Amino acid sequence: MLNIKSLFLRKKIKLTRDKLNPYQNRMKKLSAEIRELLDKAEKLKFDNKHKEAISVCEEILSLEIKCVEAYEEIGDNYISLGELKKAEKALLEALKINPDSANASYLLGFLYSCQRNWKQSIDFLERSDGLKPNHPEILRCLGWSYAMEGKTDRGIILLERAKTLAPDDVYILTDLGVCYLNKKDIKKALPIFRKVLDLDPENKKARECLLIVEEYAAGTKKIAKE
Repeated sequence: MLNIKSLFLRKKIKLTRDKLNPYQNRMKKLSAEIRELLDKAEKLKFDNKHKEAISVCEEILSLEIKCVEAYEEIGDNYISLGELKKAEKALLEALKINPDSANASYLLGFLYSCQRNWKQSIDFLERSDGLKPNHPEILRCLGWSYAMEGKTDRGIILLERAKTLAPDDVYILTDLGVCYLNKKDIKKALPIFRKVLDLDPENKKARECLLIVEEYAAGTKKIAKE
């Protein structure tokens, strides 16, 4: 296996709340004040103002201590800040209140993948996938965790599914390309990294991988000729 795992830090997609949680009915039950504060927190998150977003969510909890969405947002923001213990605490609290939160399970699965705790990552991502099937970002993270645990073929199957659902997602494509590269499947890895660079010409990691693929392919051809 080619040792290129260290090239990649896990990249969490900033999801809007309704992308994972089918909770429109739940939102209707929340007070107008809390809905407004949640929207404010989400906007701050997307503006990379994570500490400010956390403060808003803490204000929400002073009004409604069992607001699952506030705990999810706190966990999400702490992950972005790299404070994983605080993120874990908030997300586990969200699941204690609502065990069927696909978002909290996804975020915990992502968090554990950052810690290279693949088994726990897979457990939570499988739970999230069961609650919200065929979501490309859940499948991406789940596929990567399986691949890093050593179940590369299972990981590739999930990443290919994610690619079918989101064919131009550079994070899915990059993870899939790395898995093929680790299998030394150059024919499949090469076009994937070229597509990533077509979509995102400034993607340094994809460019590094493409160089590895091209060098490996050139070396293989040279050996074959000899």
